[in-house]
Amino acid sequence: MDAMPRRPFLSHEVTRHGRRVWYFKRNGKRTRMPDEYGTPEFNAAYEAALSGTAARPAPAKPQSGTLKWLVEQYKRSAVFAALAPSTRIMRDNILKQALADPKTANAQFINVERSHIKKGMDKRAATPNAANNFLKTMSHLFRWAVEAGHLDVNPVLGVSKISVKTDGFHTWTVGHVEQFRAYHQSGTRARLAIDIMLFLGLRRSDAVRVGRQHMKDGVISIKTQKTGEWVYLPVFRQLQESIDAAPTGDLAFLTTERGQPFASAASFGNWFAKQCKAAGLPDECRAHGLRKAGATIAADEGATAHELMAMFGWARLDMAEMYTREADKKRLAKGASERLANRL
Repeated sequence: MDAMPRRPFLSHEVTRHGRRVWYFKRNGKRTRMPDEYGTPEFNAAYEAALSGTAARPAPAKPQSGTLKWLVEQYKRSAVFAALAPSTRIMRDNILKQALADPKTANAQFINVERSHIKKGMDKRAATPNAANNFLKTMSHLFRWAVEAGHLDVNPVLGVSKISVKTDGFHTWTVGHVEQFRAYHQSGTRARLAIDIMLFLGLRRSDAVRVGRQHMKDGVISIKTQKTGEWVYLPVFRQLQESIDAAPTGDLAFLTTERGQPFASAASFGNWFAKQCKAAGLPDECRAHGLRKAGATIAADEGATAHELMAMFGWARLDMAEMYTREADKKRLAKGASERLANRL
């Protein structure tokens, strides 16, 4: 071995046990080499280090029985795969945050108790929605763990959500809709975006997917991404004219300035927020609120609860009835006012 010429960037050290250890050192970075100089393994490692393609060590697999191991099994399960893509991304991020602390990640999942879940909720108490999403994620994880036979009891049982008083996303008024459409004329991507969401009542995740392949004989048929419900939506003249006038993609009506489909519902939402700002609308006006506006306007025009369910893909009648009740209140109040005015 000593008769062989020393290759560039190689150096060696002798351990206290008399063993020679070789290193490849360049640009301040030192890489341990196989012990036997000149062997095929050594030569392959040297060439890889010289070319900068030295393989990184594979990350250590989580130890069986740890919370990190349980999460990995859950993420490979059919239950997790069946979630909507946006839900999977959200829950994956929540789980990554929960496992960021090595002490938590390496804890034995059989030792997780209700108090630990409650502590996680308290940690997020300043942001109630984040706390409730954490609870949903943990509930789904441990419910699967029980069904898969990893646990006997779900530690999330008995932990309550934080009450959040909110009306949800800001609902656009008819004036907001008219202001947006007056600014973004027919033929623009922004005009097509609001017309698709308003006339079809689609969520952002479906609005960015819908295209000509979903339309036949003047009706759009699409399986909603969030609930898996099929909706059948007639394309009225106003929407068809908007589609014909604006630039569209091959598979999706809505595209970016480069003519490509939006990468995600979130990227579309960010783009649409800029269009709202350009039209001078309040900061609260966002893509989410248009769905509520469409339901409100349809109910005000006399749509029944079951008609709203069919259009918006709701599986629960109470959601649709919330809008029809409000519309009924307006009609009843108007009728009472008219009777009072006629009497006086």
